[in-house]
Amino acid sequence: MTKDVIALTQRMPDPWAVLAGLLSGGPDKLVDTTGEGAVVQLCDERGRPLISVEAPLLMQVPGEAERLLGATEPPVPFWWTEARAATGVAEAERLAGTFAARLASLSGGSAWPREATRSLGVVETDGVSVAPTPAAAQPAVDVLTDKVAVIIMDRPVVAMTAWLADALRAAAAAERGLQIVTPPGTTLSPAVLANMPDWPSRWVVQDERAGYFDGLSGAVLRWQDGMFSAVAAPDATEEEPRTPAAASFQEVAGTDERQLLVTFRTIHPAHERLVLGGALETAWRELTGEPPTGWGTAEPANLPWSPGRLTEVAFARAPEPTWFVVVGGPGRPGLATVRISRTTAGVEETVTLAFGYGADEEPPLDALRGTAEALVTRHPLQSMFVQLRKARRDLLVPPRFEAPGVPLAFVLGAEAAREVPGDRARLTPLAEAPVRLGPKARPAYYYPLPEDPSDLAGWADFERLMRHLKGE
Repeated sequence: MTKDVIALTQRMPDPWAVLAGLLSGGPDKLVDTTGEGAVVQLCDERGRPLISVEAPLLMQVPGEAERLLGATEPPVPFWWTEARAATGVAEAERLAGTFAARLASLSGGSAWPREATRSLGVVETDGVSVAPTPAAAQPAVDVLTDKVAVIIMDRPVVAMTAWLADALRAAAAAERGLQIVTPPGTTLSPAVLANMPDWPSRWVVQDERAGYFDGLSGAVLRWQDGMFSAVAAPDATEEEPRTPAAASFQEVAGTDERQLLVTFRTIHPAHERLVLGGALETAWRELTGEPPTGWGTAEPANLPWSPGRLTEVAFARAPEPTWFVVVGGPGRPGLATVRISRTTAGVEETVTLAFGYGADEEPPLDALRGTAEALVTRHPLQSMFVQLRKARRDLLVPPRFEAPGVPLAFVLGAEAAREVPGDRARLTPLAEAPVRLGPKARPAYYYPLPEDPSDLAGWADFERLMRHLKGE
């Protein structure tokens, strides 16, 4: 049974509705708060949490419940209220389900998953005992050691939720890794992949044959010395350490679905009139004909697209960096992550953008040059890199091997091109000459690369170009 339950309601759950849901465990249970009041907890008589309930989130972006839960959602705007049960306590899991069911009944809506939210009756919790609150003080953390924080998630998609973001920050502050354990059918949001720290952090997938394996590398894992670690192959040596790969990870099915990946960076002079997000909107419009639909500082993305509001949040958090997720409409799967940071050069935006296409859909490759031209002429583009790869249209990351993308183009912005000595930016060792973009006095350059998605030789051309531009 899942540890997480979510109520999707047409009306904002008022305090009485939340209290009625929390009384699912009986009137003898205690209510406490954490996370500066943003999380309400139902505790046992010793003050240890049975369930943790996050503050309701107003959803103004359609399609997020379908994307992250596979659930049918009410028309926007609606309210998303998330609860998490204490790990390993069956009564707590039923209590969380009953809480969500009561909330949905009182506020008009539905609860996810349906099998966890069938009862509205009081759940017997006498004698239930749960583990102490972890040292990380994070409701999402299930196991804490001196090396890692472990989160067990039974959801169709591991998303970059506010809880997960808090757990990532707490683990980093404590100099621990974060390991996310999921069943085999779970996928990963690209937003989580973009924020996953290095080793010993891992995506740990349960597997009938291997026990556990790393969902991104396929390495067979075992719990040892306080964390999930890779198992050494029988023929491994100190000089050649080797790890067996799980058979499930290597079972790859062919696909005709594709993803267009665009990564670019802009640097703006810092001033009070600066508005961020414009470059991302320009690229989105050039490649889809429409602007993004929504954005947020976590998943689900709940706010309608607004560069002005995004800028306000970034400026309020400065000089600390800010991370955003941006999504498109249900008709064209699109997701971007944006990292904004203050540097000595100004305000830097680093954008990773992806769009998904089915077997009968053609990616807009003929729009790439126009996109680069728009970014060069309207925004302070530093560089842009475009790839195409065979992968899922919905952009989700499965626990299976996925082939790398093929590089399609690289763009050097005008300011970056000026820093390349001599005429090296214009004269390259590639067979095809670059296309000059922008004003003649301060040109940028578009470097086309082979467009055959099955030809990985394009990486050799890309490496040659990078070495040439760096003067190596």
